[in-house]
Amino acid sequence: MTTTKTALVTGANKGIGYEIAAGLGALGYSVGVGARDETRREQAVAALREAGVDAFGVPLDVTDDRSVAAAADLIAERAGHLDALVNNAGITGGPAQQPTTADLDVIRTAVETNVIGVVRVTNAMLPLLRRAPSPRIVNMSSSVGSLTYQSGPGGETTTGPVAVAYSPSKTFLNAVTLQYVRELDGTGILVNCACPGFVATDLNGFAGVRTPQQGAATAIRLATLPDDGPTGGFFDDEGVVPW
Repeated sequence: MTTTKTALVTGANKGIGYEIAAGLGALGYSVGVGARDETRREQAVAALREAGVDAFGVPLDVTDDRSVAAAADLIAERAGHLDALVNNAGITGGPAQQPTTADLDVIRTAVETNVIGVVRVTNAMLPLLRRAPSPRIVNMSSSVGSLTYQSGPGGETTTGPVAVAYSPSKTFLNAVTLQYVRELDGTGILVNCACPGFVATDLNGFAGVRTPQQGAATAIRLATLPDDGPTGGFFDDEGVVPW
């Protein structure tokens, strides 16, 4: 088993996920680039290696049991442990998300990827995380998942348009994260949610005002917390995000 710190970032072939992988790699982590698309995954690995990162490709569809199990086997064989898991893969579900007219399949698909996918990957990687001295789990959430923001004044400016699939999926993810925190209390595994801010990515048609590098910063910090760092928190660059 290698003593090099190893991280897995899901959805790491582009955007925020790629920059999280790049940031962890710059800190000396060996980084698994989790992604479904083989071509884009290998292109990302090549670019990271060109930048000096010890990157390796991890074929990974977070909605598929076999794919996730195979990913865990790959990391076990390569490293024997996992120091950081960043659950970054996610989808918006598309633009038309008025609750009164929503396609129920859109909601199901968003939850399957953004919530159940995180549970599936986390549970598969937990045995490897438990073998690391200071394991960290980071779930990429969003301010749109904050019920405080959603229910407060000025919700349009804080949380964007009405989105019955995407926004509640992030609220659900936040709640699931807290259940992991409760179960893993005392194990040394720190579990937190990260909000990247409104980042220009293909998920929003590059309408965001922040760069992927800026969006990756909080996740990188949470993935590398010291042993006395927080667990069960929801953070962005400015500090704590209200649940």
